[in-house]
Amino acid sequence: MSTPLIVSPEAEAYAQLFTSADDALLTEIEEYTKAHHPHAHMLSGQVQGKFLAFLSTILRPKYVLEIGTFTGYSALCLVEGLQNDGELHTIECREEDAQIARNYFSKSYRKDQIHLHIGNAGEIIPTLNHPWDLVFIDADKTGYIGYYEQLIPRIAENGIILADNVLFHGQVLEDPISGKNAKAIHAFNEHVKQDPRTEQVLLTIRDGLLMVKKKTT
Repeated sequence: MSTPLIVSPEAEAYAQLFTSADDALLTEIEEYTKAHHPHAHMLSGQVQGKFLAFLSTILRPKYVLEIGTFTGYSALCLVEGLQNDGELHTIECREEDAQIARNYFSKSYRKDQIHLHIGNAGEIIPTLNHPWDLVFIDADKTGYIGYYEQLIPRIAENGIILADNVLFHGQVLEDPISGKNAKAIHAFNEHVKQDPRTEQVLLTIRDGLLMVKKKTT
């Protein structure tokens, strides 16, 4: 079975055409990543990046956590709405990608508020003792459920978790689902759906974003 397209390339291009342009630093990161990184498709890109920036600006978070830094694009979107005394913590397991991101972070006016951690996210998360206002999960797909369970008790009252790639290139629509990562993503989506503590909406932006918040009592 061929992998279906969730959103047509034409619709993606149209959405980008009518989405506000990136600033110079984000444009630099995107151009560098596309030119030099073998996995450039992992970059969030203009439409999803602007969505992250909008959400951050609306929430005005004090503490933001990103799991999966890559080359730094999404972190610089998430940091846009950060409070003046706030902190963004981003975790990357690959040293080479972390070094690229660090270089771009150093060019941001928010550089002193961005804290880059290199290593295993499952081990690093418990060491960061903050009530998270905004979390972006975009790392190893088989780890999503574990990260989610680590983070739910630490989410602030009005906090939001965003999980990326929850459509996984359309492979979650296959019957049966065959790929390891697609199976892991489908299991994560089911896990969140069955969680009585939260409610969620799956957005068909780019490769799918699952937005999760705690239920109000």
